[in-house]
Amino acid sequence: MTDFLSFGQQILDSQPFSRLLNAQLNDFGEGFAEIVIPVEPQLLQQHGFVHGGVLSYAADNALTFAGGSVLGPSVVTSEYKINYLKPAQGERLVARAKVIGSGSRQAVCHCNVFVINDQTEVLCAVAQGTIVNMSKTESTA
Repeated sequence: MTDFLSFGQQILDSQPFSRLLNAQLNDFGEGFAEIVIPVEPQLLQQHGFVHGGVLSYAADNALTFAGGSVLGPSVVTSEYKINYLKPAQGERLVARAKVIGSGSRQAVCHCNVFVINDQTEVLCAVAQGTIVNMSKTESTA
């Protein structure tokens, strides 16, 4: 897989929810991923901040892409945790994830979610999750 970015964007484009949010894979390589989402009015909650579900989606997908870059394309999120640090108000969200440690079956990844306004990045959430390779998981059937 020599062109991680175009391969990853194809996967992202195959996800209807990602298309709904206009998410783009901005950077992708072995052990890292960056997803960008333009902030649109329909993504805001009642106080004018980006809805926590959108921040959570960004973190989850970036974590999964980062983990998949070392485990292969057949991965899912096994678990993740997110901490919201500041309300997200701005022009776009950027979720940057990296692999902290991995084996053949799972990868533990970290993600920072920023909101960008006038070229200034503000850290608004952090997440950590475990990504698992579905082709190497034990069958329960």
